[in-house]
Amino acid sequence: MTEKRKTYQITRRGFVAGSAAAAGIVGFPGVLRAQAAPVKIGLVHPVTGFLQFNGTQCRFGAVEAIKEINASGGIKSLGGAQLEAVLGDAQSKPEIGASEVEKFNEAGVSCIVGAYASGISMSTTQVAAKYGIPHVVDVGVTDKIVERGLDNVFRFGPGYGVITKVGVERFIAMNDAAGKPVKSIMIVHEDSTPFGGGTAALLEEGLTAAGFSVTKVGHPTPHRDFSNIVLQIKSANPDVVIPSSYPNEYELLVRTMQQQRVQPKGIYSVLGGSGSSYKFLAEYPEACQYIMDCNHWYNPKSAGAMALRKISEAAGVHFTYEVFLAYSAVKLVADAMEQAASADRKKIIDALAASNWSDHIMPYGPTKFVNGQNQGAQPLNLQYQGQEIEVIAPADYATSKAVFPRPA
Repeated sequence: MTEKRKTYQITRRGFVAGSAAAAGIVGFPGVLRAQAAPVKIGLVHPVTGFLQFNGTQCRFGAVEAIKEINASGGIKSLGGAQLEAVLGDAQSKPEIGASEVEKFNEAGVSCIVGAYASGISMSTTQVAAKYGIPHVVDVGVTDKIVERGLDNVFRFGPGYGVITKVGVERFIAMNDAAGKPVKSIMIVHEDSTPFGGGTAALLEEGLTAAGFSVTKVGHPTPHRDFSNIVLQIKSANPDVVIPSSYPNEYELLVRTMQQQRVQPKGIYSVLGGSGSSYKFLAEYPEACQYIMDCNHWYNPKSAGAMALRKISEAAGVHFTYEVFLAYSAVKLVADAMEQAASADRKKIIDALAASNWSDHIMPYGPTKFVNGQNQGAQPLNLQYQGQEIEVIAPADYATSKAVFPRPA
């Protein structure tokens, strides 16, 4: 690992120890270390640039998974081989992510996990395909990632097609149950990457078909002033606002709405950047109250999920979806290596394609990949209520009932 890569390990409080442990071989007898060569796994995330927070969160989760795997005996079918993290910084740019994968190939990684953003993941998976490197996508939601026929690409979580469909269906059901108070909706979305525009288009299609009056307003990423957009919201006076933006812009939009006293009947997100974020809740508890989101979420009934949450919070890290999705992606890779009993790239790809992994912390059934997409993956619906983010749907995972329309 170069000196430049080492510096990537110190982007968050509590992360240094985790990265150091992941990059080396820990907690294993010396005689067995000599017998089993470490297996290199490339972790590529935007740990600098405008997506720095999200990428650093992903890295924390991925490194924590590597620590746990190594501490529990490594890849047992490979004689206890330890996982060795090779770290790459995409710098919030797709082209940089691609160049990091080139370096991973030279370093001899057996697989790659990354790369948070849809645009970056599109680039990293494409380059990984050139070298036949298995690439598990931790967060990237554009469905184009798994629609290009690349047999090395696997996404454990749902894409925005599934999440938007479920999000619209659950919104309609909630609105019906409340007496249909919502007639008009405004979607405020980022339009600089595949995420915002793609999600907004799917939302508009689904909601319009259901009879709602829908308007859209786009904005660039990054964006520093939402005053004019909030004035547009105030003028249009929609019943519900749906933000589809990355965390910084999402939070600034909601805070500006609060400052200008624009309070629709609800704020409802699908893949909202901060629609269900403990960081946002800690920093702006009043602004985020009663916001709802359909998003990636952990199984609240999973002991493993709650243990990971405690570890994250003890390290000063907010337990956001980036953490537990990247953590899960690395655990999935480790399971595939166990099944393959090999560090060979092709054998890992075959093991992932046949995976039925169920020992995870997500609200999913056993893993089943079709064209690289896990078919059992599903989002949950969340709502900020008091000092907690509650699961409000589906009923099997619910921890509270939805408050809708939100109180004045």
